[in-house]
Amino acid sequence: MLKDNLHKVQTQIAEALARRTEIKLTGDGATLVAVTKNHPVDVVLEALELGIANIGENRVQEAKEKRAVVPDRGSWHLIGHLQTNKAKQAVALFDLIESADSEHLLAALDKAAAQQGKVQDVLLQINIAREQQKTGFLPEDYTAILPLLDTYQNLRVRGLMVIAPLCENIEDTRPVFKEGYRCFCQLQAQRPGIELLSMGMTHDFTVAVEEGANIVRVGTALFGKRDYTKK
Repeated sequence: MLKDNLHKVQTQIAEALARRTEIKLTGDGATLVAVTKNHPVDVVLEALELGIANIGENRVQEAKEKRAVVPDRGSWHLIGHLQTNKAKQAVALFDLIESADSEHLLAALDKAAAQQGKVQDVLLQINIAREQQKTGFLPEDYTAILPLLDTYQNLRVRGLMVIAPLCENIEDTRPVFKEGYRCFCQLQAQRPGIELLSMGMTHDFTVAVEEGANIVRVGTALFGKRDYTKK
């Protein structure tokens, strides 16, 4: 099943890339992050065997358990909200933390990375749609944080992460992704090393790719429905 689903998702990404117009600054491709939240470690192993190099997890504890079985394979992305008291564990586990969503968390990650002798790659999460139930910098707070980024000696800001609202009509997500790309272009013009724009999940990743995403986070379309009885 996963092999067939992967082929379908990869085809959809390629078709969405072909539909792009005037999107240049995020490149010509889009990296697939396979979101294995609430799926067993066997799913991770199967994904890696099929050539999926990037694994996404929402929670530190679940990633810790899976990485104990798969310690040195794949590039691991944290895509869920991170509490500051778990910053140390997150730095130890993840190659890219996509959900850096507050000044307090950035400071905690910087401190943890310094203690571990690591430069931690992060994305700044922006709550463009201003959804109360979601975390992320509000647009005005995101702008205000930019002058402080150079004070974090052990963080490397690589770009932005955006989550669009869950819309019945996926076209309604397009303005959010357009604004995400605009913010990315603005940040890239201001800072070196800005190259990653993570936008789009199972229900809307094709629109996100059309609007400039070069990372998409896909779980259900690959692995089927999650078992939410697993905590």
